Amino acid sequence: MKAYKLIIFDFDGTLADSAPWFIGTLNDIAKAHGFRSVNEHEIEMLRGKPNREIIRYLGIRFWQMPAIARELRKRSLESAGMMKLFDGVPGLLQQIKSSGTQLAVVSSNGEETVRRVLGTSSDLVAHYACGVSLLGKAARFRQLQRKLKLRPSQVLAVGDEGRDVEAAHRSGFASAAVTWGYATEDALRRCSPTFVVNSLSELASLPQEGS
Repeated sequence: MKAYKLIIFDFDGTLADSAPWFIGTLNDIAKAHGFRSVNEHEIEMLRGKPNREIIRYLGIRFWQMPAIARELRKRSLESAGMMKLFDGVPGLLQQIKSSGTQLAVVSSNGEETVRRVLGTSSDLVAHYACGVSLLGKAARFRQLQRKLKLRPSQVLAVGDEGRDVEAAHRSGFASAAVTWGYATEDALRRCSPTFVVNSLSELASLPQEGS
């Protein structure tokens, strides 16, 4: 991936294995904010749905989303010590950094939580854009591109949800959809990412198409 000048990572489900915490917390949040609770079968079904369909299924109104996001960030920070990076993430980030490519994290989670979970690897990340709204990643992607004076072809966005791929499309970036996070592989493929990757080693060896 050396030819890319910037690689933007999502955090939850991409770098951090936070799905167990999120699933365990979701129904508590649902009770607090009055949207639909879900069982294990429904959670698995929702993994194959686009974000907007998930929101509709849960009965969340868009005006509720900022408060729900704040609650999730607050609880995530309180539970940061329970979250772990996926095996091999520190080594991958170090490899990318050593190649001369800049690293960024764009996440709906809070920066303090992201830094705590990354631990010593947090210093490898040059740019953080955290607390992003559910559908607001594309704007942050473009801000980073303009700030660093890069061409869209020099940026790769990596994430585990359709909204990550959609934000990359809207920004003109290449995208790598990882299959170890929240969304199913079929759901990710329907968004037409540039790459679909099944392991960190596969991610590290992607074709260098960012020149």
